Amino acid sequence: MDVNEKEAFRVGAAVRRRRRTLGLTLAKVSARSGLSVPFLSQIENERARPSERSLQRVADALETTAVELLAVSDAGRTVDVVRAADTAGCDRDPGPRIRDLVRGHHQLHAMEFTGEQETGREFQHRNDEVLYVAEGAAEVEAEGRAYRLERGDSLFLSGGVRHRWRATLPETRILVVAVAEHVDATADPRARPGPNGPA
Repeated sequence: MDVNEKEAFRVGAAVRRRRRTLGLTLAKVSARSGLSVPFLSQIENERARPSERSLQRVADALETTAVELLAVSDAGRTVDVVRAADTAGCDRDPGPRIRDLVRGHHQLHAMEFTGEQETGREFQHRNDEVLYVAEGAAEVEAEGRAYRLERGDSLFLSGGVRHRWRATLPETRILVVAVAEHVDATADPRARPGPNGPA
């Protein structure tokens, strides 16, 4: 892995978010990584550039990998337009088509399905997702219930819900937006704050 200057400075916010998610202080990360508290603070505030080795030590202390920290940091700073005419990665044959609406490795995943889609298989994703019918109609089975969605309708599915869906009209266009599978968006209910803040 080559940690270039631009990526190394970007990684600070990702390090801070990960540390806070784990409930660790800078002192604890310092003890785990062998790096000084001031240096870690400078990394988090993007005033210092960690070497590849230092970044790996930080990642180990945060129970993740340097690659994952860089991926998350990229997701936090990327601006990218996918044009309607952009069919890169799409099957150019007539009929049902699937198109990525978000390029790269990010915390959010979005796809557009056009035409009559019949996957015939059941899905169960780790994280939350939303299906939105931009055109046409679709049928969704989730948790033993059937839902008919028409233009403008959306359906939210929390992580872990088993479901299957199909587009029922030729002109159907469905957007599926989800938290990416590599992101651990599941929360421990015991860690959730009560109405008056953390217990």
